Amino acid sequence: MPEFDFRYRKPQQQEHRRMKTFRKILIANRGEIAVRIIRTCRDMGIRTAAVYSQADNEALHVKLADEIYEIGQPEAADSYLNFKKIVAVAKQSDADAIHPGYGFLSENPEFVELCEKEQIIFIGPSSECMFKAKPKNRARQLMKMINIPVTPGCDDAITNDGPEGMIQAREIAAEIGYPVIVKPSGGGGGIGIMIARNEEELGRAIAGAETRGRKAFGTSSFYIEKFLHGMKHVEFQVLADQFGNVVHLGERDCSVQRRFQKLVEEAPCPIVSPFWRMKMGAAAIDVALALDYVGALTVEFFYFPDERKFYFNEINSRLQVEHCVTEMVTGIDIIREQIRIAEGEELSFSQDDIRMNVHAIECRINAEDARRNFIPSPGLIRKLLLPHGPGIRIDEGIYEGYNFPYYYDSLMMKMMSVGKTRADAIARMRRALCEVELHGPKTTIPFHHVILNEEDFINGNYTTDLAERTDIRTKLKVTPSLHSSSI
Repeated sequence: MPEFDFRYRKPQQQEHRRMKTFRKILIANRGEIAVRIIRTCRDMGIRTAAVYSQADNEALHVKLADEIYEIGQPEAADSYLNFKKIVAVAKQSDADAIHPGYGFLSENPEFVELCEKEQIIFIGPSSECMFKAKPKNRARQLMKMINIPVTPGCDDAITNDGPEGMIQAREIAAEIGYPVIVKPSGGGGGIGIMIARNEEELGRAIAGAETRGRKAFGTSSFYIEKFLHGMKHVEFQVLADQFGNVVHLGERDCSVQRRFQKLVEEAPCPIVSPFWRMKMGAAAIDVALALDYVGALTVEFFYFPDERKFYFNEINSRLQVEHCVTEMVTGIDIIREQIRIAEGEELSFSQDDIRMNVHAIECRINAEDARRNFIPSPGLIRKLLLPHGPGIRIDEGIYEGYNFPYYYDSLMMKMMSVGKTRADAIARMRRALCEVELHGPKTTIPFHHVILNEEDFINGNYTTDLAERTDIRTKLKVTPSLHSSSI
């Protein structure tokens, strides 16, 4: 595994990837993100090849792609995480490049190494770059080296192969103090994160994080950090080309979370001042420069406005689920930029060109019963009517008559609104939520109705504690059904 290398190379010293126009891209993912990539590729005149498991033979991305290839059993380990099979399909289909989307193999450096060995372009950072930020705890080491504050925790991944791993975990937890969180080292997005409030809970948290990490990312190693609360979860979207150009596209507020899973995101953050936007944005760019990064990068921070400080949370060396709100406020198609960068093109804009003169909100519509503690709710979609009109965008992976599977993530679609002001965006989102008709699986829409009418959300002063508050849960249980999606 390569060591950190902080030599800031001048553009003329870089070994540039030769310009190549893609004819065909293989999409190593599923669901709404696969559909999203297909649509941008079609806009660019690029053919797409889609992979699918046996559970996804009727999925929307399978219906929309130009070519389709079955890759195995429903379990992700036998299909979407089998990177040797996916690379073999890329060669079979004569694809020029692979787009990983997010999740699954998107942050797996061994997968990227195999792509490089087989001379298939990976639309993302190099394996060398990815190794610098993987496992996730290595990013903490990097932050310390470039003087960006990090939350208290361990800097090395722990593998619980026996009593030594558990002893190490207990010592770290005791040193930083309970409560702590246990994070899988193989990925992000809040997947597999567990809280331990005492030593007794630590063993269960480790077991849970290991299981989810193995299933979602193919690795069971983990690390431990101090559990912080009452802050804003703010992340910066960065784009970097191979010519040394690095820009950030502003921040997103991702503080509405349940069990560390984001449910509502917005851009820009309603309470981040220009000064703190500059400070955190500069730190995000420093991270990209330190990594010699090429592609789309997200740097996540915990922001404490009352204490006037921020901590580094994690790096995501891939596309984010919530990239769409940044697209809506900046007018930049991030997937198109990923593809252009991978083709060897230079960024066509500078930092001074980035403007956020509007406001955007995203609600994740998941197949979960919001009134019954968000339990999974897969099943047949008997009726589906989606909202339209000014300022509304839907990125969906479903359709009427589709049997939503239970093997994978519960995200069905992302509903987004944009307005000249934040109040306009909120009003449009409320209207869109009321217009949805979804008969079949229970969804998170009742939760979104509650949140978008909550005073703390309306004034922008909410934190990561909002969705877990007792009064929110009570309102969710007693709020009358506002639309047929909760039938």
